[in-house]
Amino acid sequence: MTGQRRRVGILLFDGVKALDFVGPAEVFSETNLTTDAYELRFYSPTGADVTAFMGLRIGVDGAASESGPLDTVIIPGSERAPGVFDNPDLQRAITDLARQARRIASICSGAFGLAATGLLDGHPATTHWKFADALASRYPRVAVDSERIFTKQGNIYTSAGVAAGIDLALSLVEDDLGAEVARSVAQHLLVYMRRSGGQSQFSAALKMPAPRTSIARAVADYVSDDPTRPTSVTELAAHVNVSPRHLTRVIRDELGVTPAAYIASLRLELAVNLLESGVSIAQSAAAAGFGSPAALRRAFLARYRVTPSGYQQRFRSTVAPQAEELSA
Repeated sequence: MTGQRRRVGILLFDGVKALDFVGPAEVFSETNLTTDAYELRFYSPTGADVTAFMGLRIGVDGAASESGPLDTVIIPGSERAPGVFDNPDLQRAITDLARQARRIASICSGAFGLAATGLLDGHPATTHWKFADALASRYPRVAVDSERIFTKQGNIYTSAGVAAGIDLALSLVEDDLGAEVARSVAQHLLVYMRRSGGQSQFSAALKMPAPRTSIARAVADYVSDDPTRPTSVTELAAHVNVSPRHLTRVIRDELGVTPAAYIASLRLELAVNLLESGVSIAQSAAAAGFGSPAALRRAFLARYRVTPSGYQQRFRSTVAPQAEELSA
């Protein structure tokens, strides 16, 4: 489409989450300030105005069935997912738009809309972490990955919630117009150039479920009081006055992990909290019970697909990276 404006169609519907479509739309609009590369069009299933989840009344350009050829289609999400996407009119609108488009992308729970129409069958997909289990349960033919910021296979894209929609839109602009244009847009919007699609949704995995039983709470308190002390299953069981076998069963039944995995998650959560407060990587590793900064780095990469220094630089803008941490 060299020399032509790319038509971007955004599907709106009653209950749509405003941030899910406003963020990506602003990326394309900001791009137009210097390149005039995109034509934004807004559609609803019937062509009627819609009411967003927040109560805002929104006008549209027409019905999805009348869109004509499109370069890109954006399907935003809703806090009313997954039920809102069971609507046959909405499913038909998604199908109509997808037929007309070169590529189609969902934001947050908009993935339910793509899945409901079969567009995600056999594809990797992500959504906001709070919807991921429901998406996987409802649509077993979809390879749901709740850790990713966004996914791409062929001409199908999915992204996690809100800010990840901006990440995805910047990625689409980069694909279309190059990294320099996307970087300029990101700078004007005061956002990072782009978090990679493989980067973890940090909020998704940071918090373990709150312990309910006295045994699980006692284990959590024991580790939090001093993360550096030994925490073998035998030592933990002795502390809470149960057998190692019983402790393992309680933790597995309540939290779905082994005691060792639970302890590792608690330590990693503590390290994240320290990093967010501006504590150095070396100090965070020591205070959270990791044997070395390298051990913390390995755990961070395995869980969140980013280094501790990368986490601090991206998500704590008041934290100046230390020279010794850049390689950590």
